[in-house]
Amino acid sequence: MPRRRHRRRRFSLLRLLAQAVLGLAGLWLAGFVMFLVAVFTAEPPNPLPPADGIVALTGGDNRISAALALLAEHQAPLLLISGAGRGTYLGDFTADDAAAITRYASAITLGHMAGTTHGNALEAAAWARAHGMRSLIIVTADYHMPRAMQEISHELPDVTLIPDPVRPPAMRKMVSLQTLRLLAGEYTKYLTVRVGLGRLAAGLLNTES
Repeated sequence: MPRRRHRRRRFSLLRLLAQAVLGLAGLWLAGFVMFLVAVFTAEPPNPLPPADGIVALTGGDNRISAALALLAEHQAPLLLISGAGRGTYLGDFTADDAAAITRYASAITLGHMAGTTHGNALEAAAWARAHGMRSLIIVTADYHMPRAMQEISHELPDVTLIPDPVRPPAMRKMVSLQTLRLLAGEYTKYLTVRVGLGRLAAGLLNTES
């Protein structure tokens, strides 16, 4: 009899554990669907308001070109390219925008210290404070924008952040299994930031953009 009770109790615990795992998986999946909708419908404000500065996060195609276009359109007087890495130069990122670089080089700052999204946020915060900025246009990939905005707003709670998402070329076509894996990974990283584990994730998972 005691052995049967022990088995029943053990089975009940396993069933509760399985239900909890399925429940968490269901919540993750529902949140992931909402994340996908937010990413694929992301658009910058229209019209895009002017700001004190532009922050472009390296790590994907077309981000720097988009930020340079904003600078040329006088949406902001200064541009930070965050996460450039040590030993890199402006021309390394902007070979196709030589004319813009020549004209606006004095308005562009290369950030060499950031290697993760959390590092981007710290770098952007230091730059914005040094220039007394109250508003920033954030340029990064659309799928990366939610996490980037969360990280930067945490470091600059009193600064207005204006998202200007860039759609990567790979996501302009039909979504592939590889793209879904990328988005699922990004969503999981975003969740770690939302629950306050961004700094830990940056160290353990190298959560770069």
